[in-house]
Amino acid sequence: MKVLLGLSGGVDSAVAAYLLLKEGYEVTGAFMRNWDAMANNDYLGNPTVNDDQCPQEKDYQDAKDVAERLGIPLLRVDFVKEYWDNVFSYFLKEYERGRTPNPDVFCNKYIKFDSFLKFAKEKGFDKISMGHYAKKANYEGIEYIYKANDKNKDQSYFLCQLNEEQISSCIFPLADISKPEVRSIAKTLDLESVMNKKDSTGVCFIGERNFRKFLNNYFPAQKGKIIDIKTNKILGEHMGVLYYTLGQRHGLGIGGVKGEACNPWFVCQKDVQNNILFVSNGDEDEHLLSSSCRLSNINFVGPRFEGERLVNVKFRYRQCDNPCWMSFDNDSILLRYVSPVKAVTPGQIAAIYDGERMLGGGIIEEIWH
Repeated sequence: MKVLLGLSGGVDSAVAAYLLLKEGYEVTGAFMRNWDAMANNDYLGNPTVNDDQCPQEKDYQDAKDVAERLGIPLLRVDFVKEYWDNVFSYFLKEYERGRTPNPDVFCNKYIKFDSFLKFAKEKGFDKISMGHYAKKANYEGIEYIYKANDKNKDQSYFLCQLNEEQISSCIFPLADISKPEVRSIAKTLDLESVMNKKDSTGVCFIGERNFRKFLNNYFPAQKGKIIDIKTNKILGEHMGVLYYTLGQRHGLGIGGVKGEACNPWFVCQKDVQNNILFVSNGDEDEHLLSSSCRLSNINFVGPRFEGERLVNVKFRYRQCDNPCWMSFDNDSILLRYVSPVKAVTPGQIAAIYDGERMLGGGIIEEIWH
């Protein structure tokens, strides 16, 4: 079976390539270039803008080293336009609304498992593969994503927008092994370019940025008032309401202002139209808690059901599962939490699980206290 693997220049995809070869697959690597800093006005907040070699080219060289070491071909494919049109434009629109998007989820949906999948099919490959920590299994005749064995690295949350065809087209070689095992295998194979390489962070395919400065490339900073939602007292000045997210505690610039029982301040509401940032005192404040929410842009794998069903939901990556009563409402999903949840944030992604099996997910559209 011919497999096209997304070879990123990191240790996970490198070891995924080795495991596929070990299982007898005919493997070709493909390095994706999805971001052009110069063309996309990515200057402010970019720590590598003046480097002799951009990080993408360094990653490509690392991917080449791995491919040569493993004896597999390496292709290079460019999805810069597709990334801008389908991922980054959505990212900007959500921030403009004062919401907090998760571009990694839509990068998977539209780039890694769509544009990349189409490219693979056009080139005659049978399957694609990625270095995600996730599992795939058949349940009642349908292919589902499951949580990986390594719960500390499980990335199923970021795959909650994949449909059945996308899931069935992919192989996840890292489903049953841990991150320490991955690094150990890389050292055994003497993959010097990646075996001690740090995990990639920041925005998918863009990398680490000073986030406020980065957003200032696209949205001019507009200072405004920080107001205590309980007393309506002005506590300070923010740098731009779009730059903050619900539940945020650090970087508010009001550390010297004491609240009740000297509790820390948290962002609890954003008024984009009037450029006001509302904060509350204490992480269990009622203004931070919600009881239910509605999801839009839903993706649901398998048959829909009538009435309510008890499921588990992650409202952000690495969050513990939250038991919720779920029901369908036309093109939306309604979630009624078993217990109040803190800082459920419009624009973020909710991933829905039945135990280890992921049912899908959607964008948090509105919340109710």
